[in-house]
Amino acid sequence: MTSVFSKKDFVATKWFTLEKIIQLVTGVYIVPKIFSALGTVDIGKLKFVESVLGMLTPIFFLGLSAICIREIVFNPKRYQLILATAFYLRLISWTAVLIGIIFYFSLTENSPLKGLYLIIAFSYLFKLTDVFEYYLLAKKWTKIIFISKITSLSVIVVLQYYGVKNQFDVYYFAKLIALDFFIQGLIYSIILKHKKLLIIKEWKFSWTLGKSLLKMSFPLILSNSLIMFYITIDELFLKFYHGDHANGIFATVQFLVIGLSWNIGFAIINALYPSLAESFQKNTIHYQNKIKVLFKIMLVIGLFIGVFYSLFGNFILDSFFIETYAEAKTPLLIFCWAPLFVFIGMIYEKHLVNTNDLQKNVYRFILGCVSNVILCYFLIPIWHVNGAAIAVLLSHFMTNIVYIFLDDKSRKEVLAIIY
Repeated sequence: MTSVFSKKDFVATKWFTLEKIIQLVTGVYIVPKIFSALGTVDIGKLKFVESVLGMLTPIFFLGLSAICIREIVFNPKRYQLILATAFYLRLISWTAVLIGIIFYFSLTENSPLKGLYLIIAFSYLFKLTDVFEYYLLAKKWTKIIFISKITSLSVIVVLQYYGVKNQFDVYYFAKLIALDFFIQGLIYSIILKHKKLLIIKEWKFSWTLGKSLLKMSFPLILSNSLIMFYITIDELFLKFYHGDHANGIFATVQFLVIGLSWNIGFAIINALYPSLAESFQKNTIHYQNKIKVLFKIMLVIGLFIGVFYSLFGNFILDSFFIETYAEAKTPLLIFCWAPLFVFIGMIYEKHLVNTNDLQKNVYRFILGCVSNVILCYFLIPIWHVNGAAIAVLLSHFMTNIVYIFLDDKSRKEVLAIIY
């Protein structure tokens, strides 16, 4: 890894990976307690609300993360203008979505999930401060991100434990999501202000830059919308056919595979992306070598996750969760192989960002979305949560592997890099 990536790249990856490992350790300790305390039905409700609002996150985030990081790498002197414009664009979009949600509930009968929807939707206001991460990632200052997230994690875990011990309801744990975002943003603000990198007086909105950023990020908004839709499809089908209990079981599988495992790969790819962008701009051969090494690293991590849960998944569920969650054993054995495909797709997406070829991201997620809908329709009514796990796994394979080989240019580029 260090042969093609610099020491600074490696340090950036180290902090990201360490953060995810600490999250994994604390998650293994506290999250099963929360799941057991709330039960499958309440967990199913919370995760369903998060998933439904998750379909709106492309509008909340506007696909600006990778675009802004790339633009800061290419134009470092304009970082204040880029961050300010991204912040105001996202603030406008958040306000519009929140008004829409409030208006919707004002026209409908009182929903038992209304409170959860409003809490989670409001939490995205504090999530706006993650625009500071764009600059930190572009500068490879991942230690600051590590400090912020781990400090916030420490506070939240203590409060989660307190909530479990006192048997607080699902609304308490939903509010902690908002508090987590708030603490992270506060720490970013304090550190950047101290380093005199956050100069509020210079934060001006540029319509010209805003239009340019949105134009560049529009394919990502579309593809991210498709991603969130096809990820949520399974939960919509599960709720319709089998209720909140089934969603609670599936949420356990997602927590173990996504929350604890593939986030490590996601962190490594994000930490190394600025280095990829730099090489793409300066040295094509160096860029291809970095992509090749990153493919190998992700292949190893993906295989490790699959083998680990195949060997120890049942033990983990028996040891850390109450008996109700035993139904998650088979879907976990199925879904644990998804990271192997997802990591390849993550790297491919970064390549598309660099080449300004993001319309392909839209096409591949249309393929994945259609595949998932068809599979869910046929599999979930018969095989319940197992059917959902199979549907998601196969749709990831279609999105991240099959599409690359169906697209002639992408196939040639990937094969050229690998070989």
